[in-house]
Amino acid sequence: MEPSKRSSDKAAQEIISRMAQLGQQNAWDRLEAQLPQCGFGKQGVCCRICSMGPCRISKKAAVGICGADADTIVARNFLRIVAGGVSAHSDHGRTVAEVFLAAAKGEAPDYRIKDIVKLNKLARELGVETAGRSPQDIAVDVGEIALAEYGKPHGTQSMARRAPKPRQDLWQKLGVTPRAIDREIAEALHRSAMGVDQDYRNVLRQASRLALADGWGGSMLATELQDILFGTPYPGRGEVNMGVLKADAVNIIVHGHEPILSEMIAVASQDKEMLAEAQKVGSNGINVAGTCCTANELLMRHGIPIAGNFLNQELVIATGAIELMAVDVQCVMQGLGEIARCYHTKLVTTADKARIAGVEHVSIEEKTALKTAKELVRMAIANYRNRGQVYIPAYKEKAVGGFSFETINYILGGRFRASFRPLNDNIINGRIRGVVGIVGCTNPKTPQDSTHTTLARELIKRDILVLTTGCATIACGKQGLANPKKALEWAGPGLREVCEAVGIAPILPCGSCVDNSRLLVSCSELVREGGLGEDLSDLPIAGACLESMHEKAIAIGQYFVASGALVVFAEDILPIAGSANVSEYLYHGIEKDLGGRWAVESDPVKAAEMILAHIEGKRDALGINKTKERKLYDMADRRALAVD
Repeated sequence: MEPSKRSSDKAAQEIISRMAQLGQQNAWDRLEAQLPQCGFGKQGVCCRICSMGPCRISKKAAVGICGADADTIVARNFLRIVAGGVSAHSDHGRTVAEVFLAAAKGEAPDYRIKDIVKLNKLARELGVETAGRSPQDIAVDVGEIALAEYGKPHGTQSMARRAPKPRQDLWQKLGVTPRAIDREIAEALHRSAMGVDQDYRNVLRQASRLALADGWGGSMLATELQDILFGTPYPGRGEVNMGVLKADAVNIIVHGHEPILSEMIAVASQDKEMLAEAQKVGSNGINVAGTCCTANELLMRHGIPIAGNFLNQELVIATGAIELMAVDVQCVMQGLGEIARCYHTKLVTTADKARIAGVEHVSIEEKTALKTAKELVRMAIANYRNRGQVYIPAYKEKAVGGFSFETINYILGGRFRASFRPLNDNIINGRIRGVVGIVGCTNPKTPQDSTHTTLARELIKRDILVLTTGCATIACGKQGLANPKKALEWAGPGLREVCEAVGIAPILPCGSCVDNSRLLVSCSELVREGGLGEDLSDLPIAGACLESMHEKAIAIGQYFVASGALVVFAEDILPIAGSANVSEYLYHGIEKDLGGRWAVESDPVKAAEMILAHIEGKRDALGINKTKERKLYDMADRRALAVD
């Protein structure tokens, strides 16, 4: 297959061609070897839950051995996918909470509380006393409460109280207000076990409650605690794509999702002793770059460059320029071990829960994190002399990342009048038609980055403000769309006018995939600010992920649907086609219950039109699509506007 059909990224195309010439495999090659993929699995009608099976539904066999029909099997499989995604995000959040608490207690000396303002704000929200207390004491209480959210025996998720009151009332009425995160995951696995929940609607209701425990629980806690511990992101410049690698420097790639590792490697790489050691081996410094969501964390807090997203992880090693790749959890391909053996690159796993057979493991623990990070940097330095031929594509783009909720609030109103009012006003007056989140992965079934970037251009062209997270952010970055100046060239006249007036970009990178909770907080603030309805389902908003590949993406999609939003995925991603009833419910019926729904469209231009139609429908319902005649007010008119 031609490289241009595999990726829209010019740098990736060059390395894909190079790997083909050298006879080296990558994810696209392995996909071709898998074709045709299992049709039963794609439709969600293959059941492997008990040992009587596996069973698959077909015209020949309409039910499984236990009698489960397509509706039950598809719903159970969907629920288990959501459970997998929620467990990934929430276990990430739990790790952050543990390190946060250890730092507060002085047991993790290499980490410290960086955002005291946000600490105090979160503490007050959680009912922690702050007056006359040290940040460390406050942080201990906050950390204990955060950890309790995972397994508390009573009550519901504390962060869910951030949702608008009508949304909270609706969740309570339907019985989907999320409880302890671990409980929701355990109940999901129990419900979907053989012989338990056999009503597809009931199974899917648990999928909503489970997903909400992620969006308004595990993910939101992870984002809040990471901001307090590592610093709340503010806009900063960086560069994106493989051209950020340096031929004359020690190149270290950090890959994964938890900033526990990458933060320490960033610190260690700037240590004077480490830099001196690098100079001794003939290197012109130490160059740290990220791939996948860890890359977003580093860019938005430190301006550290991004080498690529999920599908670039093998390709960056194939440049021959990487001395060491340190990985932690999630989205790490086992194929990295094979490609690393083709080069001098040292591949090192660092999380005890995420090892790769035959790959060196160096465990990173909070008590000795910086020491371990220096050990990894030394390994990279020592490996510099073992380089062979290096080929670094010359492509890179300037980018600005770090648009947290706090950043957007500040930009719109300043330090003392921080407010979403300008955004609400410009949505109401129509200069901005609505807001869309483009999130998630890259998938070898789709030309890499193409749908994310095409959709982003099409939306901003239609005066829709775009927020991005995860690999979608990196996709946009590689094509210059995270550069405010370049992105403005694509923006429609209304959106451009607002962006230039208030100093924001039409596409705002908001962080890693766990940071989709920032979008929930921002949408809730749109409601709180007023003029755009009483609930999240009233807002002219939507979400999209046309290159999804991970269970996390479906969990994210489900918590946005359960929060009242339209979510658009590519057609062959949701494994529900085997049940007409489940499909009908998730595409239509769930909207009657929760105000949000799923939709599928693989063509990014058609997806943009679908989203615009949805947004215009919400605007019509709000009554803000009325054309108003411009009027020059005289003094009598002004007096009539006076408020008693």
